[in-house]
Amino acid sequence: MTGLFYTNLSHRGVITVGGADRRDFLQGLVSNDVTRADAQHAIWAAFLTPQGKYLHDFFMTEVGEVIHLDCEGGERLMDFGRRLHKFKLRAAVDLGVADNMAAVALWGDGAAQALGLADTPGAGRPLEGGAVYMDPRLAGAGARAMLPAGRAAKVVEALGFAAATPEDYDRMRLGLGLPDGTRDLVVEKSILLESNFDALNGVDWDKGCYMGQELTARTKYRGLIKKRLMPVTVTGAAPAPGTKLMRNGKEAGEMRSSRDGLGLALVRMEHVEAGGGALELEAGGATVTLRKPAWDIAQPAS
Repeated sequence: MTGLFYTNLSHRGVITVGGADRRDFLQGLVSNDVTRADAQHAIWAAFLTPQGKYLHDFFMTEVGEVIHLDCEGGERLMDFGRRLHKFKLRAAVDLGVADNMAAVALWGDGAAQALGLADTPGAGRPLEGGAVYMDPRLAGAGARAMLPAGRAAKVVEALGFAAATPEDYDRMRLGLGLPDGTRDLVVEKSILLESNFDALNGVDWDKGCYMGQELTARTKYRGLIKKRLMPVTVTGAAPAPGTKLMRNGKEAGEMRSSRDGLGLALVRMEHVEAGGGALELEAGGATVTLRKPAWDIAQPAS
């Protein structure tokens, strides 16, 4: 697709965190540096179990004096809200859900310029009662916005963006090798470095303690990565998420989300290293081939 496009991410929701203690409250809970999330900058972060396993991931920016979290919607949003509330205690924090805000993805050549943003991950600005920012994981993924739901389409179309489908956005993000919440990460099982949070600006190594920090740091400094979430090409019928990937009769990984021949898979590093630059795996009747990701991480190209 060429041009500028947007789609309403209806499977997402927005949690709000206000109050004088909002930054200190979140800083001790999430994987990235909350002090970097303001009206001019957004971050991507994760909320983990005390044992360092994945629970939720989200985009964080500030609108006015309220931090907004673009997260998975529905019951997942409610679960995240309940977990945050358990840690509130006596902190001066107001937790809420912004039912009137829509999460929007915007992409295409020249997206940053059309939005008046620097073409760098996380660069942002206020926009029409909400915020717009470059994807903090990878600027090549375009931008995201949190906007008043009733006016979101009008606002972004006035900036030159044309409506596209969620499937169009899905193809774009799979092409870049970017995960989409629990479609690609497993609750209470996935760990951040296996899921590329290090390569995609989702972890701050200097911020100090947060829930799950000990395992995350130990994984990095001891080099304990045995699996990685990697972009793949699928030839044949798309394997269902969770399908085992096989190489020479041995289990080599597990399929995650896919669409139109592009996908993500969790692959064991021993097979990546043994397979060299053209690793092919079998998944039922399909062939799954490793692809070089769009972001900077040591990995053989297919």
